[in-house]
Amino acid sequence: MSTKDEPQDKFHFVTIIFLILGLGTLLPWNFFITAIPYFQSRLCLDTERPNGNSSENSDLSINNGTAQCKDEFNFNNWMTLLAQLPLLLCTLLNSFIYQRISERVRIAGSMLAILSLFIFTAVLVKVLMSAQRFFDLTMATIWFINAFCAILQGSLFGLLTLFPQHYSSMFLSGQGMAGTFAALAMLLSMSSGADPGTTALGYFVTPCVGTFISISCYFLLYRVDFAQYYLSKSNTNISKNYELETKTELLHQGEENGDPAEQKKAVLLLKEAETGGVGEEKQSVSVCVVLRKIWVMALTIVITFGVTLSVFPAITAKVITNVKSEGWSKFFNPVCCFLIFNIMDWIGRSITSKTLWPGPDCKYLPLIAASRLIFVPLFMLCNIPDRTYLSTYFHNDAWFIIFMIFFSVSNGYFVSLPMCLAPKKVLPHESETTGALMTFFLALGLSVGAGLSFGFKVLL
Repeated sequence: MSTKDEPQDKFHFVTIIFLILGLGTLLPWNFFITAIPYFQSRLCLDTERPNGNSSENSDLSINNGTAQCKDEFNFNNWMTLLAQLPLLLCTLLNSFIYQRISERVRIAGSMLAILSLFIFTAVLVKVLMSAQRFFDLTMATIWFINAFCAILQGSLFGLLTLFPQHYSSMFLSGQGMAGTFAALAMLLSMSSGADPGTTALGYFVTPCVGTFISISCYFLLYRVDFAQYYLSKSNTNISKNYELETKTELLHQGEENGDPAEQKKAVLLLKEAETGGVGEEKQSVSVCVVLRKIWVMALTIVITFGVTLSVFPAITAKVITNVKSEGWSKFFNPVCCFLIFNIMDWIGRSITSKTLWPGPDCKYLPLIAASRLIFVPLFMLCNIPDRTYLSTYFHNDAWFIIFMIFFSVSNGYFVSLPMCLAPKKVLPHESETTGALMTFFLALGLSVGAGLSFGFKVLL
């Protein structure tokens, strides 16, 4: 869209800001799941020596500790569950408080709280304690970090509804980058040659820096003319002009596609904007009405995350290499499980900036997303030690890598697609409610997957 008085996004500055904000929202979760070998190695060392002698705990290493001791704490499963439950609860809470607490307080306050908790996690690396106490403190930290992440993410999705769709795509792409960033930080820390304690400390200091940069970018957003153009809620004429141009473009697209249904819908929306656009901000929004419009997108994102979190990382992080090489064994899990997943997930999210197939009116999107259930048995039949019921069928590392590539690309695409399509199904004054609802169902899918991971682990 373009108007005569609209400022330009010079040097794509606002685009970069939203990319960094997307990166910042998922940094906490990705840094914790990528550091699973560190947490397990620390718990493993102290589990083997219950007296908790300080010299025994000082040898903290970030390596593939899953093959060296039993996961007596079920760390992967509890971490996933205790990360997603507060995400679900606080996302629901955010749907009610977003009208009572200012957006700046919610976003800036959440970021500062996350920064404080990450500093605490970094300090904890050098503090010696029993495995049980370390486990309890880590789980509490994960709970509170994800609670603030839920409020942050929901608030930012609401903020994004004020901007063109391009910025939502960049925000989601930034979220996809967060995992890649965390995986690369893990690999660099492992390759640094520093002592294990310093390596772990450096790893957890990195997200502290990243979160601080995100906070700075958020405050800079309000000092950019282009952003102020969209953030100003009092300028109803700008809002009306934007809606008119958007719906006129929709009408032209309907004419080009020759679709009578699209043309009729566009004409109705255009008439609504011409006659009642100025008063739209005062219209009440019914959650039930919005939900009836976006239920397909909501169900799709629940299924997508439900499938993904049921095996990642609880099952996939347990897969080991069949290559007899100490170097490859050390890097297999960070590279093949986390780095590949996050790079391909990022690519999958980025595809939606080029295409939104199969479109907002497709009723079969949840079924297409449900087809990813095939990955559950495939990963469970990979090279996982200490099995009880199932046997290993896919011994070669190549099978695991192939499964991970398709699994992660499809996850990224079917996460980003409904988040981009949902706003197209509602009226402009319903956009903020749509963002809050979609964030809630996103969290619901994560919680469903986390719960299922316990059952799938028992079946191994």
